[in-house]
Amino acid sequence: MIRMSRLLICAAVALAAFPAFGQDVAAPPTMSESVNVGYVMIPFTVIGEHGKPITDLHNAEVDLRVDGSPVRSDMFEKSQDAPVSFTILLDGSGSMALAGKMDSARAAIGALIAHRRPGDDFALYVFAESQAREVVPFTEKPADITRALANVSPYGKTAFFDALATMPERSKLGRNPSRAIILLSDGIDNASSITRGALAQQLQGISVPIYSLGLREPVEPMKSTKRPREDLSDIGLLNEVAALTGGKLYLGNTPQQIAEAVSHIEEDLRAQYLIGFAPTGKGGIKYRTITLKLNGRARAVRVRAGYLGTEPPLVAARNKQTERKRS
Repeated sequence: MIRMSRLLICAAVALAAFPAFGQDVAAPPTMSESVNVGYVMIPFTVIGEHGKPITDLHNAEVDLRVDGSPVRSDMFEKSQDAPVSFTILLDGSGSMALAGKMDSARAAIGALIAHRRPGDDFALYVFAESQAREVVPFTEKPADITRALANVSPYGKTAFFDALATMPERSKLGRNPSRAIILLSDGIDNASSITRGALAQQLQGISVPIYSLGLREPVEPMKSTKRPREDLSDIGLLNEVAALTGGKLYLGNTPQQIAEAVSHIEEDLRAQYLIGFAPTGKGGIKYRTITLKLNGRARAVRVRAGYLGTEPPLVAARNKQTERKRS
């Protein structure tokens, strides 16, 4: 087999078109982060041939870089088959009543629960015109989620940005170190007080991946004058949310597409790795981009976009050496 040259792989890769559930969709992050961190935890998933996660990666194969410079990680852990805390964020606005979107959302959540493993826990939040309300707190009893879903009726406008902005903090209520936010929405926002840019600032440096399920047909025409505006999806927003956090966007509205999406999400989360480091406390506090450089068998990697903080260890050491040479 011909080995590829070393690749610099970023969290988001721009694609020419949006594929169906089961395929990657990503876009390059452009916003800045707004909160400082004391320790940078970096969950990531490495994709190999045929789109399958690589589960036997070794520490020596991973080259962590911040702003393009090598950084030394002080941890390397595999979370393969580890239990996951799922924060489910469901769009309950009026637009979800169109084209069977709410039924598709219920089916997706049902499939997610059906894939559960011992130790998994789930929380359900629903949003419409206000911030997301907790419908079911974290539980290991899937029947609680199923009963609550039966009582969700779409209504009102959509405060999508406001709801999502609170989710990273709420996801910490789960019992497991491996976490994910599962967002089910058509991506429409017409009632939020927070802006799209402010939302991106809050999400760009978080360590919890957001998997966005855009509930619409992948080939649905976006410029049709015969379809109501509420039936069209802001796929770019769902895409950006997933890319900034190291998650992934899927599109679809049929049972087969939903089943494939949930299966791929499960594969990703059961094959995660964790690396991390403590910033030195030296240098200015600014947003710093994260990339991973891996050897030939890796075809792609999903990783958070960056963090806001001081210099990472190796960069700080190199800066000191430079200052000594100048003096």
